[in-house]
Amino acid sequence: MLPHKKICIMVVDDELSIREAFCDWLKQDGYEVETAAGGLEALAKVKERHYDIMLVDVKMPGMDGITLLKKLKEEDPDSSVVMMTAHGAIQDAVEAMKLGANDYLLKPFELDELSLTIEKLVQIQTLAMENLILKDQIASISRFDNLVGQSPPMLSLFETIVKVAQSDATVLITGETGTGKELVARTIHTHSPRGYNPFIAINCGAFTEHLLESELFGHEKGAFTDAKFTKKGRLEMANTGTLFLDEVGDISMKMQIDLLRVLETHEFSRVGGTTAITSDFRVIAATHQDLQESIRNRTFRQDLYYRLNVIHLQVPPLRERQEDIPLLAKHFLRRYATETGKKIDGIHLESLAAMRRYSWPGNIRELQNAIERAVVVGKGRQIKPGDLPFALTSEGTEEVANLSLGEMERRHIALVLTAQGGHISNTAKVLRINRGTLYEKMKKYGLTP
Repeated sequence: MLPHKKICIMVVDDELSIREAFCDWLKQDGYEVETAAGGLEALAKVKERHYDIMLVDVKMPGMDGITLLKKLKEEDPDSSVVMMTAHGAIQDAVEAMKLGANDYLLKPFELDELSLTIEKLVQIQTLAMENLILKDQIASISRFDNLVGQSPPMLSLFETIVKVAQSDATVLITGETGTGKELVARTIHTHSPRGYNPFIAINCGAFTEHLLESELFGHEKGAFTDAKFTKKGRLEMANTGTLFLDEVGDISMKMQIDLLRVLETHEFSRVGGTTAITSDFRVIAATHQDLQESIRNRTFRQDLYYRLNVIHLQVPPLRERQEDIPLLAKHFLRRYATETGKKIDGIHLESLAAMRRYSWPGNIRELQNAIERAVVVGKGRQIKPGDLPFALTSEGTEEVANLSLGEMERRHIALVLTAQGGHISNTAKVLRINRGTLYEKMKKYGLTP
């Protein structure tokens, strides 16, 4: 059975013939395989990336397998370790299991036995990962796990979301592209009484008028040339749940009239049909456009605007919540480091400084892409400035060159304080000053933990 996820295995053995034989065999099973001739080489590779399974020989010159096992469990406790030992050294296998080995193989063994052992560990890891995902999904129902931020604008937004979620009022979310408007909509839905029911999203700007009509209202078989079967629309699919109309400012004037009627009555007919369909849905709409300006330009109906804008939420751009950049960056770092299996667990202070200087015209989406790129190209345990897109490290250089020494110190202290989560002792340690000096400088520059 091939694994659903590309499993990475390392074979650690001082005999070249064994490394090559195991490597070829496991690659045929569909695994990604690397080898190491000894403990020191294995540890060096483990520091660079995560290995799902380690095959370790007990008897090796230099660092033996038992010592390597202890260090592996300290370096990467999530990795499964299989010890390989001779028949006459069963006591080594027993000791290894006590120290945290997941399984052992007695030499000589058949390669089919190796495959079965690996497959069993893969199944165990898969079940563990599914349990973690399930726990995260359950936890996200009661927390803002995916909305990250501690800045005043975001804390205010969180407070409003909690209040809005408990009602069925229509919500209009505005903000620049990439600020996370759909994520806000999903959070409102998740925390509402409709949270266990469907969340149906549609990007109104992605369809022509004809296709949008079919997507929203559905169609009957034969309603038009390509209508070879009856199709439910998003309005019908959202019954008992939430309908999210993304980029609602892009729909045509005709569709605005049809949509207004549906929002008022919650009744509609499929395209080509005559039967009235009733659907109980809540509407959350979003747009990056200035709808009031569109009303003045006669491209958006004022009555539809009032129907949608019962409650208005404005999602701030990233440049107005710079203190959230380190939190968001670390949030995305954890995600992509886990997905790629790379052992990157920090962001260099110079990288954080570059992110704080940058204006982020693409907002959170651009930051997410930048961190994903940095994880892919990065080689060390931290994201360094060279791992970031060029624009991030070059923008703001002239501005920094014109700063006073005091302003540069204030910015640096604020950056380190944020990176350390407001922890005074850790911040003082990084800055190489004592706590008293740090408190004096914080007071001088008006900084708080």
